[in-house]
Amino acid sequence: QVSLPITINLVSLTRRWLAKEAMASTSSLSAVLLLCLAVAASAQLSPTFYQTTCPNALATIKAAVTAAVNKENRMGASLLRLHFHDCFVQGCDASVLLSGMEQNAIPNVMSLRGFEVIDSIKAQLETMCKQTVSCADILTVAARDSVVALGGPSWTVPLGRRDSTNANEAAANNELPPPFFDLVNLTQSFGDKGFTVTDMVALSGAHTIGQAQCQNFRDRLYNETNINSGFATSLKANCPQPTGSGDRNLANLDVSTPYSFDNAYYSNLKSQKGLLHSDQVLFTGTGGGTDNIVNNFASNPAAFSSAFASAMVKMGNLSPLTGSQGQVRISCSKVN
Repeated sequence: QVSLPITINLVSLTRRWLAKEAMASTSSLSAVLLLCLAVAASAQLSPTFYQTTCPNALATIKAAVTAAVNKENRMGASLLRLHFHDCFVQGCDASVLLSGMEQNAIPNVMSLRGFEVIDSIKAQLETMCKQTVSCADILTVAARDSVVALGGPSWTVPLGRRDSTNANEAAANNELPPPFFDLVNLTQSFGDKGFTVTDMVALSGAHTIGQAQCQNFRDRLYNETNINSGFATSLKANCPQPTGSGDRNLANLDVSTPYSFDNAYYSNLKSQKGLLHSDQVLFTGTGGGTDNIVNNFASNPAAFSSAFASAMVKMGNLSPLTGSQGQVRISCSKVN
């Protein structure tokens, strides 16, 4: 028989253990909850959502995106980034397209591009099927078509998202992973959205296209040692060391094939030619961290394409508004 003091002590210890377990599992539970919400939301989305209400919607989006990318190769990366910055902040709801607010956030101001392409597509669709195709769906499909236009993989896009009536500048500042994040920060940031580590490394491969501003990689050029010396030297002329000098000068994220959506990004990392700090932390060369995933994607283009496509579907399923939630904007830059 257990005496009363010991019983009380055991109860106390049990409560403390349960409290610690609850705290330790909060992050995991949050990720699981996000995953469940994504699954529930995706069940309300369908690739054939516009089959009868606007049958030429997808063809119209594809033609416009292909033309825009052919006119300016960089536009493909800009549209893909626009989709990412939309979905990571309160879900894929086209909030990033609303004038002001999220567009003024630190990660977005004077760097987000492609709004005119989305606006042009929306205008075309409004003449075909008035207030039917959402801006959120246009942006999601445009991201896929941008990748395809630059030689990357395709995937089926579930449709039926609706547009938000608000945007959140504070969330954009807090939730978009900055270029100085290390591996732990990146893993946490993507994990909070329900992505696996493999998803994170695959989505980082979007940096096989596009450009970055000097202010986002200056510190890496002048203060980090895990960078190819020739690569660093080639960039310094266009990115001087003093802050404020050439801050917005651009460099290609992929030094090898900047306008082809391929797996060269991962080979660049193995050669210490990742432009951003948050790129190079994915490969250390020690065999730890995410080195094995990078090695796999560098040597197996099909593995990268498959993982990227899968992760992009998950991206598009982040907390969409469906049914009677939100609205279908007539103009993507403002609420109805």
